[in-house]
Amino acid sequence: MPAVVYAESPRAAQAATQPFNIPAGSLENALNQFSNQSGVKIFFDTATVQGKTTQGLTGNYETKAGLDQLLTGTELQVMQHADGFTLVKLTAGSSANPVVTTLPPIQITADRETSRYMAPSSITATKTNTLLRDVPQAISVITEGVIKDQSIRSISDAVRYVPGVGVSQGEGNRDALVFRGNRSTGDFFIDGVRDDVQYARDLYNIERIEVLKGANGMIFGRGGSGGVVNRVTKQAGWEPVREFSFQGGSYDLKRITADVNQPIHDQVAFRLNGLFEDAGSFRDGVDSIRLGISPTVTIKPTDRTKVVLNMERYHDKRTADRGIPSFQGGPVDIKRSQFFGDPRRSNSNIEVLSFNSLIEHRFDFGVTLRNRTNYAQYDKFYENVFANSPVFAGLVSLGAYNNATDRENVFNQTDFLYSLETGPIAHTLLAGIEIGQQITNNRRETGFFNNDPRQFNLRVPLSNPITNAPITFLNMEGDANNHSKVDITSFYFQDQIEFIPQLQAIVGVRYDLFETDFQQKSGNQEHLKTKDGLLSPRFGLIYKPIEPVSIYTSFSQAFVPRAGEQLTSLTVTTQTLEPEKFTNLEAGIKWDIRPDLSLTGAAFRIDRTNVITVDPNDSSRSFLTKGQRTEGVEVSINGQLTPNWSVMGGYAYQDGEITSVQVGAPKGNTVAELPRNTFSMWSRYDITPKFGAAAGVIYRSSMFASTDNRVVIPDFTRVDAALFAQLSKQVRAQINIENLLDANYFASVQNNNNITPGSPIAVRASLIARF
Repeated sequence: MPAVVYAESPRAAQAATQPFNIPAGSLENALNQFSNQSGVKIFFDTATVQGKTTQGLTGNYETKAGLDQLLTGTELQVMQHADGFTLVKLTAGSSANPVVTTLPPIQITADRETSRYMAPSSITATKTNTLLRDVPQAISVITEGVIKDQSIRSISDAVRYVPGVGVSQGEGNRDALVFRGNRSTGDFFIDGVRDDVQYARDLYNIERIEVLKGANGMIFGRGGSGGVVNRVTKQAGWEPVREFSFQGGSYDLKRITADVNQPIHDQVAFRLNGLFEDAGSFRDGVDSIRLGISPTVTIKPTDRTKVVLNMERYHDKRTADRGIPSFQGGPVDIKRSQFFGDPRRSNSNIEVLSFNSLIEHRFDFGVTLRNRTNYAQYDKFYENVFANSPVFAGLVSLGAYNNATDRENVFNQTDFLYSLETGPIAHTLLAGIEIGQQITNNRRETGFFNNDPRQFNLRVPLSNPITNAPITFLNMEGDANNHSKVDITSFYFQDQIEFIPQLQAIVGVRYDLFETDFQQKSGNQEHLKTKDGLLSPRFGLIYKPIEPVSIYTSFSQAFVPRAGEQLTSLTVTTQTLEPEKFTNLEAGIKWDIRPDLSLTGAAFRIDRTNVITVDPNDSSRSFLTKGQRTEGVEVSINGQLTPNWSVMGGYAYQDGEITSVQVGAPKGNTVAELPRNTFSMWSRYDITPKFGAAAGVIYRSSMFASTDNRVVIPDFTRVDAALFAQLSKQVRAQINIENLLDANYFASVQNNNNITPGSPIAVRASLIARF
């Protein structure tokens, strides 16, 4: 006869199906995962489920049907009541007259829909569906609600309110972030697969963005240094979606997106995301055009198997804007719109074609297999004419170059997941292998003015820093003209251990075999081959004095062997091909104040050796230095303060130091692009069910533009705002205002003389129709 556990949720009685992916193993762990994935609140007596296992749950189910399936063979049964569900234990007695015994309740809660701004779990940090408070490392999730409310269109916009992450200029043609003092253009992933080509990504087909901070080579292999950004794509599902958005605003912004999801039948669903954007800028002569289309098919041949097939075609054409130069130790005082160089001959054009697949299958014996494959082709060309010196005596020097990159990537990851118990200790095991290859052709040409091969630079007056002088581009000695092939073979193993409910650990190690075949096509035609065998360990310990609170400490390492873009700006030698090494120490606390509100804090130290450092005055050139160290603390909050009030943001204190003498920077100098203090907070309040408003504040203290510490970028405070209106059941509207108080500030830098002014006040109006 059944004994009872209670579960309460306003969504419990809904008949709509939803996807579940819960591996076989401990029933208690499975119930937690079911809670995360379904949004139900479950009450149960720990003694009732102690020692019980489940065959797991994979497929699309109604909530009750899924819970029934999860409990198969456990002698537990589901009963439904007005407020939710009751789990009933079968005991001896008459089935005609069941006796129900109510047990002391213990609550597990994790509702993915209780908060627009809080995600309860993630797979980025562990490759398993793990509660964020059980991940021993700082991680921020930019949810779909945040993306929509802030009208986010780019990676740079997405991380503005994430503590510990800064935005670098990327020479006006690519995404570049600063993770705890470590600039990266390569630590970008999509659905856990590397996406490190240098371009400006869009979010039209993205469900959410997960930002992991600190070194983590065990999960991501090469890279994962100061942190990573993983974009989670929208998958086809069985809930029909018809959403179209139309956006227009300041500086001739015009943007249209479409998201159409349609179940074909019980086993096949199709989704299509599309994008068109045509935008100008407050900067003179700067504009951009984006086109994207991404179809996805999900196939569920059985309840145990899922196949996802995806393709994307993406085009981005933009003006490569390198900003303004410096003057006497700070940005030159000039109007924000002034371009330096020539916008007509400063352009970036990239074509991306990618194919992706995911295959998941749960075997009868409890093992789940997951395989991801990514094949992608990238064709990028950019050319720029830009300021390459400080302003002196009313004059500034201009330089020019172009760069062409063709790349072909193929990656395949295979993971095996299994949950088991060894006595009182529960294990969630992960074992995997990754193989990949990157083939890159890269060619750089230096620009000469007035057809004179001796005139690398052209001096122009500050009063008119635009040039129409003829420019000849030639591949010179020292310019890249390279062919490289990189082969990667990786093996990794991880164990998430629960000794007792209050004490958990994560232990893992990864071995990367990294082979580089590098050939220069011009000059001395250097041909170098290297083979690196690298071990990346990870260890984390989690103590939970009470269920909602986790206190953790962790140690992790990552290596970054040279590949791709890193080889385009270095004079390549055997020494420069040696990998960078990152070591991360971190301790922190995570507190789920309520199921829909989370507060986290972390203290960290990252040591980096064999560092690629950008030349303070020529961002096209890099050199090696022995090391740097970054230390700091950060605090963040995400979720609902009240049912009508959503918040996200945080504070970070960071201090970075160059730990060895390097070109242009003595030991003890401060790390570039690292503000000591940053604060951000975005807050939305729904005045009525149909109307809401939001406000955001971003503060960044002063920082140095480069490691020579000669140019200081001033501090700033920026205020943003938004208004929301639900015009009808199908149509909503919103207005986003960036830099509401029209602050004069500098958004990002690349070096001492490439400084990007922040936008003046800008307004974007959106109309979203969903059917």
